Amino acid sequence: MRKRTVRMLVLGGISLLAAMTCARLAFAAPAQYSIDPNHTYPSFEASHMGISVWRGKFDGTKGSVTLDDAAGRGTVDIIVDLKSVNFGLKALDDFMVGPEFFDAAHFPDSHYHGTLTGFVNGAPTRIDGALTLHGVTKPLNLVVNSLKCIPHPILKRQLCGADASATFQRDEFGLDAGKSYGFSMEVTLRIQVEALKND
Repeated sequence: MRKRTVRMLVLGGISLLAAMTCARLAFAAPAQYSIDPNHTYPSFEASHMGISVWRGKFDGTKGSVTLDDAAGRGTVDIIVDLKSVNFGLKALDDFMVGPEFFDAAHFPDSHYHGTLTGFVNGAPTRIDGALTLHGVTKPLNLVVNSLKCIPHPILKRQLCGADASATFQRDEFGLDAGKSYGFSMEVTLRIQVEALKND
């Protein structure tokens, strides 16, 4: 009887330890989020011969985010449909997707992949990654200006939103249209993104 009791206590202890380990692993696993394309709009600003600033955005975006705020780590993976460029001027949109600029027939997407880093109070302050555009991949680090997560009031799942920005030289990606006319090659990229936690 005593041996049976000891055996039961040992087995119970092992089961409890296994359950606690599984719980810790589950808690430590990064949360997975899907980007909401209806609330995500990468936008950009570029100089027009130094006399005005052109602004546009992309209407087609998809991707995913992982976030482990307790461990201070995560990733971002975003794909932008270049054919969805929107300046509010069709003639300019048509030029941008044509062979003299994005050449969307051959390079339909732009891809950004990065690592969330510089965590302060559970939130990242920057994203270290790389941008693939026009068939060229270059390092591009984003500054995370804000990040906030709330329970979605309707879907009852966690919703996170962020604002990030960076600058780069577009001629480094082979996009040098207008350079001979004095256009600055500097582009300011701003990303308004919302992502919903997966079930």
